[in-house]
Amino acid sequence: MKCLLCSGEMEKSTVSYTVDRKGYHLFIEKIPAYVCSQCGEKYFEEKEAKAIQNMIKALEEKLQDVLIAA
Repeated sequence: MKCLLCSGEMEKSTVSYTVDRKGYHLFIEKIPAYVCSQCGEKYFEEKEAKAIQNMIKALEEKLQDVLIAA
Protein backbone atom coordinates (compact mmCIF):
# COMPACT_ATOMS: atom_id res chain seq x y z
CA MET A 1 0.00 0.00 0.00
CA LYS A 2 1.35 3.43 -0.98
CA CYS A 3 0.92 6.71 0.90
CA LEU A 4 -1.38 9.15 -0.85
CA LEU A 5 0.82 12.11 0.17
CA CYS A 6 4.33 10.99 -0.69
CA SER A 7 4.01 7.49 -2.26
CA GLY A 8 6.03 5.96 0.60
CA GLU A 9 5.30 2.47 1.86
CA MET A 10 2.52 2.08 4.43
CA GLU A 11 3.16 -0.24 7.37
CA LYS A 12 0.61 -1.69 9.83
CA SER A 13 1.17 -0.30 13.31
CA THR A 14 -0.61 1.17 16.33
CA VAL A 15 -0.80 4.91 16.85
CA SER A 16 -2.22 7.58 19.12
CA TYR A 17 -4.99 9.94 18.05
CA THR A 18 -5.55 13.38 19.58
CA VAL A 19 -8.49 15.76 19.21
CA ASP A 20 -8.70 19.29 20.61
CA ARG A 21 -12.19 20.61 20.06
CA LYS A 22 -14.94 22.60 21.76
CA GLY A 23 -13.15 22.93 25.06
CA TYR A 24 -11.99 19.32 25.45
CA HIS A 25 -8.93 17.23 24.70
CA LEU A 26 -9.37 13.58 23.70
CA PHE A 27 -6.33 11.30 23.55
CA ILE A 28 -6.69 7.69 22.38
CA GLU A 29 -3.78 5.24 22.44
CA LYS A 30 -2.96 2.06 20.54
CA ILE A 31 -5.28 2.39 17.56
CA PRO A 32 -4.50 0.09 14.63
CA ALA A 33 -3.50 2.10 11.57
CA TYR A 34 -1.31 2.18 8.52
CA VAL A 35 1.63 4.56 8.92
CA CYS A 36 3.82 5.84 6.10
CA SER A 37 7.45 4.84 6.63
CA GLN A 38 8.55 7.96 4.74
CA CYS A 39 6.37 10.88 5.96
CA GLY A 40 4.55 9.41 8.98
CA GLU A 41 1.03 10.02 7.63
CA LYS A 42 -1.60 7.85 9.37
CA TYR A 43 -4.49 6.06 7.68
CA PHE A 44 -7.24 4.34 9.65
CA GLU A 45 -9.40 1.55 8.31
CA GLU A 46 -13.16 2.18 8.28
CA LYS A 47 -13.77 0.26 11.52
CA GLU A 48 -11.28 2.37 13.48
CA ALA A 49 -12.38 5.64 11.87
CA LYS A 50 -16.01 4.96 12.80
CA ALA A 51 -15.03 4.04 16.37
CA ILE A 52 -13.14 7.35 16.73
CA GLN A 53 -16.08 9.30 15.28
CA ASN A 54 -18.49 7.52 17.66
CA MET A 55 -16.29 8.38 20.66
CA ILE A 56 -16.17 12.05 19.65
CA LYS A 57 -19.92 12.16 19.08
CA ALA A 58 -20.66 10.51 22.45
CA LEU A 59 -18.32 12.88 24.25
CA GLU A 60 -19.89 15.93 22.60
CA GLU A 61 -23.38 14.71 23.53
CA LYS A 62 -22.34 14.19 27.16
CA LEU A 63 -20.73 17.63 27.28
CA GLN A 64 -23.86 19.18 25.79
CA ASP A 65 -25.97 17.50 28.49
CA VAL A 66 -23.68 18.90 31.18
CA LEU A 67 -23.84 22.41 29.73
CA ILE A 68 -27.63 22.32 29.47
CA ALA A 69 -27.95 21.09 33.09
CA ALA A 70 -25.66 23.83 34.39
